[in-house]
Amino acid sequence: MRERDIARMIRVDQAGEFGATRIYQGQLDVMGDRGPHAAEIAEMAEQEKGHRARFDALMARRGVRPTALQPFWSAAGYALGAGTALIGPEAAMACTAAVEEEIDRHYSQQLDELAERGDDPELSAMIEEFREDERQHREAALAAGAERAPAYPLLSGAIRLGCRLAIKLAERV
Repeated sequence: MRERDIARMIRVDQAGEFGATRIYQGQLDVMGDRGPHAAEIAEMAEQEKGHRARFDALMARRGVRPTALQPFWSAAGYALGAGTALIGPEAAMACTAAVEEEIDRHYSQQLDELAERGDDPELSAMIEEFREDERQHREAALAAGAERAPAYPLLSGAIRLGCRLAIKLAERV
């Protein structure tokens, strides 16, 4: 795999982890620390911060530039988190479930691509570890009532579509 392709993977993954921290911050700012699921959200947020820090360090070591869309992801992620929390706790959980479903799919595709070429064991190990965390976040969100959110299929579908679009944009910009 070319160095440019690896850099693209790292860039988009760091952008995704950054976006996740902003989503959770928006949710927590609306819900406060006593809202339903606030403790779970805070725990997930801490994990995402750890993921981001590790991608930030990997980017610095390898000289990978961040996406130019980082300011947009900051605002969009925060708005998505705050907006879903304003709808209610189940909508906040629906947001988490939808985002994590797309991240699981994205990470799985990357792992397949890396395995196919036998490239970059360090990146593969990080992605595999983080994918497992994201799967746990999705399961926790579903267990906390994500599917009871108002208009769940529509909300989930819209968020998943937005995630797929964000991934494509971050890969290129």
